[in-house]
Amino acid sequence: MRAARLIKMVLLLQARPSMTAAELARELEVSERTVTRDAQALSEAGVPVYAERGRAGGYRLVDGYRTRLTGLARGEAEALFLSGVPGALREMGLEDAASLARLKVSAALMPSFRDAPTAAAQRFHLDAPAWFQEPDTPPLLPLIADAVWDDRRLAARYHRGEAEAVRELEPYGLVLKAGVWYLCARVAEAEAFRTYRIDRFTSAEPLAERFGRDQEFDLPGFWAGQAERFARSILRAEVVVRLSPAGLRRLPYAVDPVAARDALAGAGEPDARGWVTVTLGVESEEVAHSQLAALGPEAEVVSPETLRRRFAEDAARLVALYRPG
Repeated sequence: MRAARLIKMVLLLQARPSMTAAELARELEVSERTVTRDAQALSEAGVPVYAERGRAGGYRLVDGYRTRLTGLARGEAEALFLSGVPGALREMGLEDAASLARLKVSAALMPSFRDAPTAAAQRFHLDAPAWFQEPDTPPLLPLIADAVWDDRRLAARYHRGEAEAVRELEPYGLVLKAGVWYLCARVAEAEAFRTYRIDRFTSAEPLAERFGRDQEFDLPGFWAGQAERFARSILRAEVVVRLSPAGLRRLPYAVDPVAARDALAGAGEPDARGWVTVTLGVESEEVAHSQLAALGPEAEVVSPETLRRRFAEDAARLVALYRPG
């Protein structure tokens, strides 16, 4: 524990010209007295740490005592500090490791690049969860993440509807989508890759045996294919809709992107007013009613007749609601 703290203290002093005892104590989560003892221990071990007296004093390393990365441009340094997703790292139990890694890189950067971490953090932030949802970290996520990093097989139990399935999995990768964590894994007995929601695992036990990772496996490509297949699988119904030019532009923001893409690809020729008729895949008539309502008067449902009547009833109610007097 102390050895790790001493290493972190050296890295902090490499990353900054000087730090007070209070600043070091706050970063290391120890007392200022412990900082004084640690500085003395480092000095006795040959690390050139020395204390500067006075109001502006503090601890610093002898100039030149640092390791520098060569050939790293400013843009590359800033991009490097964008590669971490703090919330996701925290949920996987990797926050401390990531923090130490960033600290090591900061300590190794040339002085002219020392502001790269701040510059990146001031300009970009990833907020992964969807709107109006509180993120919920699955309790088994850190354990599963360890198995992914370690290429270690998992014996897992997983809820599938009302039933519970038992699987031996080769955990290949994790995906965070709209605040929900997924595991992409190869099922040992089926020799096929599948996707699992991690919050539906009821148990997961790392096995002694590691698996041989298929180096050709492309996690982003696999996920993109799975996501598109899933989106298409739930589009079980069709509606025919006429769209104004404005409705045509707004369609991808109102309905599933896959459904919008397919509908626009098969769209007919615009009429004299610029309206276009499309056939739209939808999950259900109820979902279609909710989604197309967002387009307001820029969309007209042609069929099915039951959905068209629902919109006609909505329009009549709106007219009555907004009738003057």
